[in-house]
Amino acid sequence: MHPDNERPPAIETQIQQFLEAMAGKAKATVDTYAESLRRFLEFLAESGVPRDALARDLSPQILEDFYRWLVENYGRDRRATVATYVAGTRAFFRFLARRRLLSPETSFEQLRAGLQEVMGKSSYKTPRIDRRLPLVVLYVNNIAVPEATGENGNRRLEILRDKAVIHTLFATGMRREEVARLNRQDVDDGWSPQALITGKGDKERVVFFSEDALRAIREYLAARADHFTPLFLRHDARRGQPIRGGQNYRLAPRAIWRIVKTYASLAGVQITTHDFRHTKASVMLNRGAKLSEVQDILGHASPETTKKIYAHYEVSHLRNAFERYSATAEELVSQLEPVQRQRNRGPRHGTATTKGVL
Repeated sequence: MHPDNERPPAIETQIQQFLEAMAGKAKATVDTYAESLRRFLEFLAESGVPRDALARDLSPQILEDFYRWLVENYGRDRRATVATYVAGTRAFFRFLARRRLLSPETSFEQLRAGLQEVMGKSSYKTPRIDRRLPLVVLYVNNIAVPEATGENGNRRLEILRDKAVIHTLFATGMRREEVARLNRQDVDDGWSPQALITGKGDKERVVFFSEDALRAIREYLAARADHFTPLFLRHDARRGQPIRGGQNYRLAPRAIWRIVKTYASLAGVQITTHDFRHTKASVMLNRGAKLSEVQDILGHASPETTKKIYAHYEVSHLRNAFERYSATAEELVSQLEPVQRQRNRGPRHGTATTKGVL
């Protein structure tokens, strides 16, 4: 709390203080918050709010107005993007409330309630995944790998790396941020069928690799012939000199996203990195895996998350379940006690059961 004679810092400085206070959280979380608040600063600028404005100068409807601005700029179809930016900015205002930097007439509860009112309740739409996704895997399998000659050296490494990345996504159902953080010792240079990773929310879980994925990783590492720590590296000419075991060479999550989009386009399939995750879960559920098993493999904190996002079974799967577990009226009657069965057989032939029928 600032003394009356001391002016609190402007919003941009407060944002920096907030991000520094988040140092204990996962890097992906901090990056998401930072991106959200960059959008918030854009909104303030377009709204005519001066750069030296204070949080206490903002209206109690500021988060509601920000939400509407996001919808206008990104569209209602980008619901997940809008929700992410709102969540990051809301966390910032919670921080301001703890520091007593909001207007005395404005509480965080008031801001949150107003935001919930305009956002309303939205349900998660089941993702529509291009069923041709496996064609991308087959496409990279058939790419010719050039010989390791002078000018082809980097291109050879990139192709082998891209094959290993695609196979890793397809086999494990990992998030792209998790794939980017993999180190070669996590998979014992491609000889370990499983790895212990730290996923979203700093939660540890075990992920499993197929033999195809491990083979692709081994071929890539053998061609690299280095001892750098990251499993997947940049191989462009602008990467500079290695630092800290090649940590500055580590492939970024955004680069993994571009790799998938590139090969998907070449294969004529419309997918993103996250679609590998959806596909992995859907296939496992349709083949009889338990919801709790898929939850553990994907690293979801709650089974409800898995159920809402991935439990969209194929019609044939539902039809099989319908036929297997349904019963005829005769089958159900046969399970009744004898007296009940006799009572429910209906009238004998020629016996009147209704009086006064005209």
